[in-house]
Amino acid sequence: MTTCAFRGSPAKTDYSASPQHRAGRFRNKVPTPPTGLAKSLKLIWNMLLHRPRTTVPAAPIEVAPLTRAQLLAAPDRSLFRLGHSTVLLKLRGAFWITDPVFAERASPFQWMGPKRFHAPPIALEELPPLKGVILSHNHYDHLDRATVLALAATTEHFLTPLGVGDTLIAWGVPAHKVQQLDWWQSTQVDGLRFVATPAQHFSGRGLHDANATLWCSWAVIDDDLRVFFSGDTGYFDGFKAIGERLGPFDVTFMETGAYDPQWPHVHMQPEQSLQAHLDVRGKVMMPIHNGTFDLAMHPWFEPFERISALASSRGVPLVTPLIGERLDLQQPQAGQAWWRQTA
Repeated sequence: MTTCAFRGSPAKTDYSASPQHRAGRFRNKVPTPPTGLAKSLKLIWNMLLHRPRTTVPAAPIEVAPLTRAQLLAAPDRSLFRLGHSTVLLKLRGAFWITDPVFAERASPFQWMGPKRFHAPPIALEELPPLKGVILSHNHYDHLDRATVLALAATTEHFLTPLGVGDTLIAWGVPAHKVQQLDWWQSTQVDGLRFVATPAQHFSGRGLHDANATLWCSWAVIDDDLRVFFSGDTGYFDGFKAIGERLGPFDVTFMETGAYDPQWPHVHMQPEQSLQAHLDVRGKVMMPIHNGTFDLAMHPWFEPFERISALASSRGVPLVTPLIGERLDLQQPQAGQAWWRQTA
């Protein structure tokens, strides 16, 4: 296991030495089939014109409001799910956040694109100063420029996969705050260990930057506590390698949502999400990447129903906290089927 090899710099870094970087682009371990123009147009057509009404809630989603005082008073090893893939962790008295998106839409435009089902349980400006931001990749539902820039002044560290840190620096995040990691590289901050682990996905924020930056999942290790954050990924054999090297994990935050047979290689079906949890040797699973944005054709509540049934049938402990509700990482409680109130 190597330590972090790349610190941010004002100039774009050369990542040709990375095993994931070939011919100027980052690649998955096993190449995924290209979408192609015809298939891409068909996907857009279906998403625009054939989307069922059930992809958005019929009534407002219940959210547990949070205050800065509540967060500061929370015990160590607390988790607060803020929506989609944004999770706030309190470890060793400090706060870490994954893929923070507080924008109204997961889109390059704030007048069109997937709109939030619910407001964040706490306003961005009410968050306490953060020890760090953990980013999995650069898609708009995971990397929001306005959110990052608002956090930059009061956040000490930004941990990113290769290339994503260059984007942050170009936006104005101080270079000394940015660490960029390749798969299996790690870094330590105040006794916590962070390992950038493989994922099967892709990247891009425009028409001409496809796979110009890397994507990853993350292992976070706090002495005897280990948690896994999947980021976005299709199912692949890398999960078993992660489990063998770094497991078992006490809690996994596992992508379960925005799936579709039309894009099987970059997002997991719930059956695959559960298998990924088992592969990394997870104990308790928390499904994420759901419940906030309309990003697929399935009913918005379907990921929760399917993963709940699957986990029950396999005897896997599942936790589904209300948005904003505290979860004790040492003794996770199952939570309620809150999505049924608005399904």
